[in-house]
Amino acid sequence: MAGTSKTGLKKSSKVRKPQKTKGVNNRNLKFDRDSLVAFYRDMLLIRRFEERAGQLYGMGLIGGFCHLYIGQEAVVVGMQKTIRDNDAVITSYRDHGHMLACGMDPKGVMAELTGREGGYSRGKGGSMHMFSAEKNFFGGHGIVGAQVSIGTGLAFGQRYKGDNGITLAYFGDGAANQGQVHESFNMAALWKLPVVYVIENNRYGMGTSVKRASATEDLSQLGAGRGIHGIQVDGMDVVAVAEAGEMAAKKCRKGEGPVILEMVTYRYRGHSMSDPATYRTKEEVSKIRDEQDPIGNLKTRILKGKILSENELKGIDKEIREEVAEAAEFAQNSPEPKPSELYTDVLVDG
Repeated sequence: MAGTSKTGLKKSSKVRKPQKTKGVNNRNLKFDRDSLVAFYRDMLLIRRFEERAGQLYGMGLIGGFCHLYIGQEAVVVGMQKTIRDNDAVITSYRDHGHMLACGMDPKGVMAELTGREGGYSRGKGGSMHMFSAEKNFFGGHGIVGAQVSIGTGLAFGQRYKGDNGITLAYFGDGAANQGQVHESFNMAALWKLPVVYVIENNRYGMGTSVKRASATEDLSQLGAGRGIHGIQVDGMDVVAVAEAGEMAAKKCRKGEGPVILEMVTYRYRGHSMSDPATYRTKEEVSKIRDEQDPIGNLKTRILKGKILSENELKGIDKEIREEVAEAAEFAQNSPEPKPSELYTDVLVDG
């Protein structure tokens, strides 16, 4: 089994990003100017969308739970750049970013958040339960770890059909020690299923630090006993994520079985909109925002490389803000679903 960087997280409240990981090209030569700009645009769309969703929640226009992805944008944007149209994606309830990265329309996503007829689940799923067969997005899931078993099943179907597709199954550090997750690891390793398990380690499961909840802080090695290749990746660096994703996808398509990618990332907001996040200091959050922000660091790289100017980057931000504003307006103007919708999409004809 390939070696991994034994970085983990410090025992204090301070956190640092992983070192460069063996087996992955860290020279960052593969991604051209257009790729870097696309990374920037996609991450910024998720950031601005989530900021607006937070505002709508505060206005009472989004009901139920709402888990924002702010700070973690590099993970899904980097991973989605490495897959093909016939590949499958499944994730947890922190799912808005995944929907947008899959190419789902921001208008339909925002309308679903606000429970409107124009949403992807016609207003019946809300924040945690959207789905798009067209984009091979098999949903956000509200039960912790449940999507991992379903994602393993999707990969089984891909191997059975022999379509050379792979599945990305995203889950968090809080789900990493769930029993069904490890049962899935065993099945995937036994049958060499084409699934990439993406652990989004944002360092807190709800309000509990990962170092208090896990016997190991290197979650990439949770499948080592079953021979699953795992590496720990700087989840705040979109290029590092994309490089690791390409490696994992290649292994899966070659029939070498599953891969675990632990993305060490960070969420700036609370676990959900109702979480004041008093279990961590403001200084910790500020330090990571200042030093490791995935969008800010890529912006610096783009400017230093003279790929785009400051004015051009401001132009991108303006376009995205307008797109998000249009999505919010569409959502608020879309009608609520009719009561009869309670009886649709309940059963499937056999």
